[in-house]
Parts: sequence; C-alpha cells; structure tokens
Amino acid sequence: MTKIVFLDRDTIGPDIALTKPSATHEWVEHASTRAEEVVERLQGATIAVTNKVPIRRESLEKLPDLKFVTVAATGYDVIDIEACRERGIAVSNVRGYAENTVPDHAMALILLLSRSLPGYRQDVIDGEWQKAGQFCFFNHPIFDLAGRRLGIIGEGVIGQGVAKRAEAFGMKIMFAAHKGVEGLGPLYTPFDEVIETADVITLHAPLTPKTRNVLAMPEFRRMKKKPLIINTSRGGLVDEADLVQALEEGLIAGFGFDVLTKEPPAPDNPLLQVLGRPNVIVTPHVAWASNEAMGEVWRQVVESIDKFVEGEPVRRVV
Repeated sequence: MTKIVFLDRDTIGPDIALTKPSATHEWVEHASTRAEEVVERLQGATIAVTNKVPIRRESLEKLPDLKFVTVAATGYDVIDIEACRERGIAVSNVRGYAENTVPDHAMALILLLSRSLPGYRQDVIDGEWQKAGQFCFFNHPIFDLAGRRLGIIGEGVIGQGVAKRAEAFGMKIMFAAHKGVEGLGPLYTPFDEVIETADVITLHAPLTPKTRNVLAMPEFRRMKKKPLIINTSRGGLVDEADLVQALEEGLIAGFGFDVLTKEPPAPDNPLLQVLGRPNVIVTPHVAWASNEAMGEVWRQVVESIDKFVEGEPVRRVV
C-alpha cells in the first residue's frame, strides 16, 4: 500500500477540508515537522507532501522508498532538486492559485496606508476623537489613489492582477524594467524612472540573485515622491534595515509587508522596531491564504498525487 506523509498540515488553514487521494493508501499527517524529524517521519513513505519543511540530500539518502514529493506551494526551494533528480524522485508543485488572493492583499495594504487607516483606527481606540472638539481631526495624511503612479516590480500574473485592480481606482500603471536591463519592450518603464516617479511601489517578483535587495538605500535615496512600499512577494527583495532607515529619514511614506527575510521574524528584525508606527503594516505571510486559494492549493496537491500514481505526473519540476 502506498504510504503518504504530510509533514506540515498546519500550513493549510483549519477550515480547509483535506480531501484524500483516490488511490488506496495509508495517510499520515503531522501538524509540523522539525528538520531533524524528517527522516524518521518519512521512513517507508512513497510520497511526501510538504509546504515549508526542507527535504535535503542528507535526508533523501536515508529514504530509499521515497518516489515522489509534492510541494503545497509554488516555490520549491525547500527541496534538494538535484538530489531528487539523481535518485529518480519526481517533484511537483502547485501553480496559479494566488492570482486573486495576493493582488487583493496588496491592494488592501495600498488602500489602508493611503488613507492612514491604521493610525486613525488607533486614534479612535485611544480616545483622540472624543478629545477633538469637532466632527473630525487630521492626525495623519490621506491621499486619493486616482492619478497616482503605481510602480510594479514583477510583470507576472500577480503583478498584472494588481495593475487591474489599481487601474479601477484610476492609478497610472508602470511595470518596472528589470534592474540594469534595457530594451525589454513597450510594456516596461525604465527601472530608474519607476523608482524616481512612483507614488506607490509594489513588489511581485521571484527572489533570485538578481532581485535580492532590488530596493535598498541607493534606490530609496532616489525616490523623489516618497512612495509607499508594498511587498507581498518574497522576503529579501527589499533590504529590511535600509527600509527602516528610509522610513526614519522620511524617504518613503510608509510600508506594508506580508513577507520577511526570515519567517517567523527573529527578535532583532528591524521591522519589528517600527510596528507601532501609523504608516507601517506587517502581516504574517497570509496574502496567499484566502479560503479559496488554500482550497485550490490542496486540490492541486491531491491531483498531483493521483496523477503520479496513475503514471502521469503533472506540474513536474523534476
């Protein structure tokens, strides 16, 4: 009988029903798994399901029965792809599930910060409205999105989804050319122009050696419009220490981040030092996590298992 082990069930919300594959199988799931537990928990398993639990070469060498790994995410950097290839272990991921949920989250951050809603909400909690002496007060700036320039770093499905939503608010869209690259075509605005003229910059690019710290102090110092910075893509696209320095120096208007370089954040992460600011929002990597999106992730996971058992694997990366 095929043994299937899900290493980190808690990475899928509790409201999502985990339907099981069609093939006869033994199903084992763990809420979470530490790196040192991987080998023990995958002993005898033919199929492993993981979201964020790493499966590295040293583990694979001790798992002779493992034939297939399905990743409950698009990114598969937690898997030692080369070691899987050498051992004939197939690997699949999930794709396209976040085309609505992440753009919605990015747009929500833009709206919240452009209206200074976190600050005003806290003011009401703190009693500032009661002390105001008139029907309203003006503790924080508010700006309309119509006519504002939105710079999008990343022109894929997610970036396009944000553009569609922002256009509905009357924003002017600029897809940034890749940093240091020219001649990419009419879709793109030169990277430097985006940095210098955007009122809001939102990141939707993969994390690669070329995109790591694509925004850092040299870029912040060139931002003439003091933009909002939004990141719902990957931690590491923005230098976090430089981001906080830019905030302190007034080079940016604020930021909304759903992803950090290390998750959960270490106590010394500089972003944690400014969480109380009215122009800062940090959410715990939940932009992807609408019920609809998580349901689609799981549908694709089950499909990948069924197709592998049938000898027709889908969405293979190995």
